[in-house]
Amino acid sequence: MKSIKYAVFLSIALLLLAACQSNETSSVKVAEVTRSVFYAPQYVALEKGFFEEEGLDVELQTTWGGDKTMTTLLSDGADVALVGSETSMYVYAQNPKDHAVNFAQLTQTDGTFLVSKEPQPDFSWTDLKDTIFLGQRKGGMPQMVGEYVLKQHQIDPHQDLDLRQNIEFANIPGAFVSSDAQYVQLFEPTASVFEKEGKGHVIASFGEESGKVPYTVFMAKASFLDKNSDTAKAFTRAIYKAQQWVNDNSPDDIAKLIQPYFEDTDLDMIASSVERYKNQGSFATDPILDEEEWNNLMDIMNEAGELPEDTPYETLVNTDIAKDIMNE
Repeated sequence: MKSIKYAVFLSIALLLLAACQSNETSSVKVAEVTRSVFYAPQYVALEKGFFEEEGLDVELQTTWGGDKTMTTLLSDGADVALVGSETSMYVYAQNPKDHAVNFAQLTQTDGTFLVSKEPQPDFSWTDLKDTIFLGQRKGGMPQMVGEYVLKQHQIDPHQDLDLRQNIEFANIPGAFVSSDAQYVQLFEPTASVFEKEGKGHVIASFGEESGKVPYTVFMAKASFLDKNSDTAKAFTRAIYKAQQWVNDNSPDDIAKLIQPYFEDTDLDMIASSVERYKNQGSFATDPILDEEEWNNLMDIMNEAGELPEDTPYETLVNTDIAKDIMNE
């Protein structure tokens, strides 16, 4: 009789233990390169509880700039980085023992807009010649895409402009307002805020001009993906849910949901920013980084003189995780 009771007790204990184990959460530290409405699906995943549904406790930090974000990832200050996929090429070119792998794409166009100090209803790209242009960091995606677009319009950014690139990424908006610069590239919601406050005017979109590229991607070190494949899959599943939610909902509804991440920005400005990005197809609707986008990125980097010699798609991009999620 005692042996039967013990067996029953043991069975119950094992069931309870299994239940506890199934409810365990995995912690994932994410470093985002900047805070922008451009990353709306990520904030949607957080606010809608999609990460929690997948058993993940996500801790988000903003690391302000591609170089700082990659340093954070490579030094294990983050498990996952949300940053331009070009940074994985730069790291790989340095022959690291543990390179970064792109596994889930978030945005598929450039996210910056050309902003001028004065209204230009009849804007032509040639208007930029012989003006002061406040540029971005050399080798970063905004700057490379900017140069690519200018060259498509027969403008040499280093000969035809007074191009200034000595401002830290986070300080560019303020520097534009206080300097004699006539043009700048800005992300949303800053571009919309500047318009509302009369500090600038959005006159063109670099995203529309440059086509589809893997502009912002979730990446992790190869060792992390090897050891934490289930976590990476759960993370990607949550992002895919958010991408579908953003695709299916209005800019106003998206803005209301992600407003906690932009407390200093009016709701209508957030909605305007989301609408701009939705209209130009900036938000990827699935997490797959395809080879055509990768090749377009390499063309842009090559044009800027920043493309490393060895940038193998098969090594630096993992599409298996995203494809498995989408086939479930």
